[in-house]
Formats: sequence, structure tokens, C-alpha cells
Amino acid sequence: MKAGFLEKLIERLGRIGPEEVQNYFLRLAQEKGFLETVFHAIHEGIIVTDSKGRVTYLNDAACKLFGLEAADAIGKRLDERVRGLDWGSLTHSGGPLSRDMEIFYPENRFINFYIVPLMIESRDSVGGIGDSARPGSAIPATGQQVGHVLILRDITESRRTAQETIESERLNALTLLAAGVAHEIGNPLNSLHIHLQLMERKAQELDHQFLRAIRPTHPRLHPENVNTIVEEAVRFFAPEIQDRDMVVEQELRADLPLLQLDREQMKQAFYNVIKNSLEAMRRRGILRIRTDLDDTYVMVSFTDTGSGMSAENLSRVFEPYFTTKPSGTGLGLLIVRRIVREHGGELSIESSQGEGLTLTIRLPYVEKRIRMLEAGESKTPPQVAVAP
Repeated sequence: MKAGFLEKLIERLGRIGPEEVQNYFLRLAQEKGFLETVFHAIHEGIIVTDSKGRVTYLNDAACKLFGLEAADAIGKRLDERVRGLDWGSLTHSGGPLSRDMEIFYPENRFINFYIVPLMIESRDSVGGIGDSARPGSAIPATGQQVGHVLILRDITESRRTAQETIESERLNALTLLAAGVAHEIGNPLNSLHIHLQLMERKAQELDHQFLRAIRPTHPRLHPENVNTIVEEAVRFFAPEIQDRDMVVEQELRADLPLLQLDREQMKQAFYNVIKNSLEAMRRRGILRIRTDLDDTYVMVSFTDTGSGMSAENLSRVFEPYFTTKPSGTGLGLLIVRRIVREHGGELSIESSQGEGLTLTIRLPYVEKRIRMLEAGESKTPPQVAVAP
């Protein structure tokens, strides 16, 4: 559409006849069809809302990103169609805003969106209409906000590539360090050759565990009873629990809904958490395992009577190879977090030095659509709470 077409049309509304009006509407319809074709061909998602957040337009890319049908979304509030979207916080500033979000449906992806107010010029009168208007006279115009435009861009691959690059650099640094140590002590200390072989085997084992901790997998989801998986994980440690005179108290809520889970992966997550709790406690320690639910999540909490963790150590629990145990690998909780996230869940830890630790896993049974990320966040931080 040529620049100034609409303004010329508005200025002439009072002086055009019925046939000209029909011609103008035909031209507008043609231009509308052309613009829709262009918008649907764009790879970025585009959503237009009115001032109350109701969807007035969205292109094919936006429908694909959020798993929406255009016919069902038009006229509905965007935060009703995309659960987890805080529309009020995104639009209260009144200016452009850029944020990242993590989408869990229809697939786990990271999206950057740019939201900007949609303004139009409102005129007190139009040339040729109204008593005070004079043909050809300039008419004052003021800006009026009528909605918002959202531009969505899929940044999943760039985020994952950046994360993999960081982890690869860490692994390369460790590999170079190990190679340097082997070179320096290998020649003068041939008697330690067997020990170096054992160290190499251990390093390979750690590398394998590290890849398990960070490499995305595809859970095989089936309806499962969380309580049953908890009980199976506890039974695995029965001999150790008995030998060390420990007590495991299980308070498992009986009316939990079945969840879509990968049984073996979730059992591995529970196994890692229980193993950490048992290793943190002395003889006759007590581990309390409790399941519950709220409006969105089924919660599984593990509370031990161990020595707890300081605030400094608690902030580093998800760093690769960080551990407070003499023989730990520092990868157990990293694996737990990956499994929980791939099930759309959340992980939190509460602890105080000398007063034990509580780890809570939240698994959604109500469909979870997105999780908003903080502005400027380069990677997803662990959810950690420190008791006062």
C-alpha cells in the first residue's frame, strides 16, 4: 500500500461517491490479502492484540510455536491461550520490552519475544466532515494505544549451542590439565604408571557421567504412580538402611493422580536424591519422604537429618564436579535436575548449616505451557532457597 493512501482516503471521505467507496474497499481487501501472505511466510511469529490483551491476529509461525489454532485464539486473551504468560507485567511499562521464555508445549524450546505498544493517530475531525473542518486544512493528530504487537523468535539452538560450548571448554580444560600432570610425573615416576591408568579410567567414567548429566534425552512417557516409584527406590537401599540403623519415614498421599513419566529416569532421579541423603547422615539418621499435590504439581520432598549445607555451598550444588563428599563425583544432582526439567518439573533445595536438608521435586499434572526467564539471563539458574 502506497505511503499516504489511508490518510488521503480519510481526508476525502466527505467528498467521494458510492462507486469510489466500493473501489477503495476492493483495494483495501487486495492489500490485506497481500500483507497476510507476507506475514504467513515470515519465520518469526507475529501476534497482534487489542488493548485488553485479546488476540486480533497471529501468523502461522506463532501458531506453530505455541501449538495454537488461529480460529480458536482470535478474540481470546493471550494469557488464557498461553498459560504462564504474565500479561500485566509485560505491558505495564508502556514501552517496548524484550524477554526470553522457555516453552514446554508443544515441545521444549526457548523463545525470545519483543513486545511493543501499537499506536494509531486519532483525529478530532476529518477533512470534509464536521462543521469546523475546511478542505485541505491541517488537522491535529494525537497518538492512542490500541494494543500490542509481539514478535517471536526461536532461539533454542543458539542457547543450547552456547551452553554446550561452555561445558566443552570446561571439559577441555580438565583434559589439558590431566594431560599435563601425566606428562610431568609419567617419566620420572614410572612406578606410578598403574595409578595413572586408574586415573584415566576414572576420568573416562566421569566424562560418561557428565555427558549423561547434560545431554538431552527423550523420556518415554507412560501413566505412572509416583508413590510406587518412590517405594521401589527406597527398597533398593534396604540393606544399607538396615546396616546403619537408619529410619526412612514415608508419608505418601494416596489420592495422587497418575503422571506422564519415564519410569526408569524418574527412579534414577529418586535414587540419586536418596543416596545423597543417606551419605549425608550418620548412623541412626532419619530420612522423611513425603508426597503431596497442589493445583498444578505433585510434590515429592526428601528431608534428612544430616549436617546440611552452607549458603555458599548451596549456591553451587548444580555446578559440574562440585561436591562436599570425599568420594563424590558432583554429577548426581545435575542428572536429577536434567530429568526433572525434561518432565516439565521444577527442583528446589532448602537447607541450613547443621540442620539437615530438604529437596523438593515438583512434577506437573496440569498442562504447563511456558516458564518466563529473567531479563538478561544467559542460562537457567538452579532454584535454591536458603533457610534463615
